[in-house]
Amino acid sequence: MADARLRTPEAATSAFYLELFLEDRPGVLADITRILGDSNISIEAILQKGSGEQEQVLPVIIVTQQTREAGINKALAAIEKLESVEEPIVRIRMEQF
Repeated sequence: MADARLRTPEAATSAFYLELFLEDRPGVLADITRILGDSNISIEAILQKGSGEQEQVLPVIIVTQQTREAGINKALAAIEKLESVEEPIVRIRMEQF
């Protein structure tokens, strides 16, 4: 055990489930994916529901590939500053067993 080292939470890696509520207009999803890409975060899957004629805000689910906690924290901070994000982002860590 003498060689055991503790990792900081920011250095931990996992995949993430993200739920965002975004304005329904062109370019919004491009802004989100650009921020994720700039933070070196790859996307496993995206699901966008809805687009009824009356809907102004749509739920979007993004599942990331394995990434560092520090990177997802930085990316989500930038995404939450966008005017097109209507509610706080739901983030769930997806552990691999």
